[in-house]
Amino acid sequence: MVDGCVITEDCALAVSTDRMWKVSCSGDALVKTCAGIFDSVDVEGDGGPGSVTTLTLSAAAAAAPGAGGSVVRSRVLVRDNATLVLRNEVLKGSKQVSGQLKSQVTEVKFEPAGEGACVAKFKVEYERLDGGGALSAEEQAELIGGYLALMKIVETYLVANPSEYA
Repeated sequence: MVDGCVITEDCALAVSTDRMWKVSCSGDALVKTCAGIFDSVDVEGDGGPGSVTTLTLSAAAAAAPGAGGSVVRSRVLVRDNATLVLRNEVLKGSKQVSGQLKSQVTEVKFEPAGEGACVAKFKVEYERLDGGGALSAEEQAELIGGYLALMKIVETYLVANPSEYA
């Protein structure tokens, strides 16, 4: 990304790569595992590159600080089932995208970390509207924090329901 910035963060999860991947690639699974966060997840396409996903947040989630609205739309750039990499371009909805950023691309890669555990390696690439440098440390933490929080919600559900998405 020209004149862009990158935020990276790793998130240890007490769930296998396979189970996290299944949920991350399924709108229905996201709605189920993140009950109260998403009202619906609609996918235009087959879920692979070029597909557009529309996440409709619940009223409570949309009202949360940093939510940036009730709808988030993104386009799949990469969905690699062999390397467990999912890369999306945010089209609409992120507070940062609509207010400060010209573009935002998110990537998560799931790597095994022992039996029944994995690490979600996050990367968020962004470019500011004003061509300025990096967001403040607080803004970067808020941006990546939303993705990490969702992963922890999915993890909590899967740990409590060990036979689902196995």
